[in-house]
Amino acid sequence: MQREVQHAWRTKVSVSVFLFLLSTAALSSQTPGSDSAAAEPVVPSSQAPAISDDRIFGVIPNFQTVSNPQQTIAPLTVKQKFQLFAKETFDPFTGGAALAGAALSQASNDAPKYGEGSGPYAERFAAAVADITTQNFFADAVMASVLHEDPRYFRKGEEFGFWHRLGYSLSRVVVTRTDVGKEQFNYSGIMGMSLGIALSNAYYPASSVNGREVASRFGTSFVASALSNILPEFWPDIRRKFFNHGPRP
Repeated sequence: MQREVQHAWRTKVSVSVFLFLLSTAALSSQTPGSDSAAAEPVVPSSQAPAISDDRIFGVIPNFQTVSNPQQTIAPLTVKQKFQLFAKETFDPFTGGAALAGAALSQASNDAPKYGEGSGPYAERFAAAVADITTQNFFADAVMASVLHEDPRYFRKGEEFGFWHRLGYSLSRVVVTRTDVGKEQFNYSGIMGMSLGIALSNAYYPASSVNGREVASRFGTSFVASALSNILPEFWPDIRRKFFNHGPRP
């Protein structure tokens, strides 16, 4: 009974956070026409960094995002794809997210079921770090290089409506851009996610290695990957509306 209550509580928290982000994004996208027209100017590709240094709210890494949808930008080289993997994976915020995820799992003794106590918490933290690292490595570095796909998120931009942009951001979990600028099924993202989850069976406890648990982990990763595109899509709108950061001259 206690486990069901904890699961329901975590579900409510997740839904509440999602609805908050959704309402904030919707509000920020309803800017006057003059704000929409005041978008950042196109920056020549020679002056645009291939990998962003931006952080959402000054904390959350936004390194994968190409913020200006009008900008012509060169594809990433294989070296840059590995650099992007390292930059987003070994960021302090990523470590903090792993600590928080391990704490939630520890609170309800949820998968991976290492048990209770400080030792199992350390194991959960190590597993969370390994999960993030392997999925990012396979998806953004290895498979993106082999399949010539671009692991970055290319924003749709303010000239499109809120619901169109929301649908676009969620769809990027299964659609990606190739190195030559065409859209296709996100093989690198899905395969990288699958390889990372498959590898996790090597260090997860036996009680957490079965068809149901693996399917649950894949579903969780799939949904989280889709939702993670919402903030990058609307962050420039939010920053301009709520933090008075106008367009650069």
